[in-house]
Amino acid sequence: MKLYFKQRFFSWFDSYDIYDEFGSAVYEVKGQLAWGHCLKIFGANREELGTVKEKVLTFLPKFELYIGDSYVGCITKELTFLKPKFQLDCNGWNVEGNWMEWDYTIVDSVGMTVASVTKEVMKWTDTYVLDIVNPQDALAVLMVVLAIDAEKCSRNN
Repeated sequence: MKLYFKQRFFSWFDSYDIYDEFGSAVYEVKGQLAWGHCLKIFGANREELGTVKEKVLTFLPKFELYIGDSYVGCITKELTFLKPKFQLDCNGWNVEGNWMEWDYTIVDSVGMTVASVTKEVMKWTDTYVLDIVNPQDALAVLMVVLAIDAEKCSRNN
């Protein structure tokens, strides 16, 4: 399953549209007014599906992931030099990627690929292609990608 993750060009808060490989809208992500990033994920029928919420006042950036109101895990940036690394506490997954953080892979506890994420360059806004092995993992993969993108945006501002 492929999802195309596109940040909206004009928006007061972080807003993204997520499309499937056929161009149909699958998810809509809307940033909320909050301390730190708070991203709400809505389905095609406008029902709220999940939340990515940044924990503030932490030594390193940390994002909590919720499906509905249920906590499913977190992603924390690790203290490293040159190559950014993230500690993922969700479904036994790990994030592996290149030093620019544009292309990375989410793998499970036995090293099998859950999803590959590639940033498309030469675009006006952040645009990613998410190649997800199991469609049932799509929402959790999207939340991980949103957290990493939010961390990079915070670091670059």
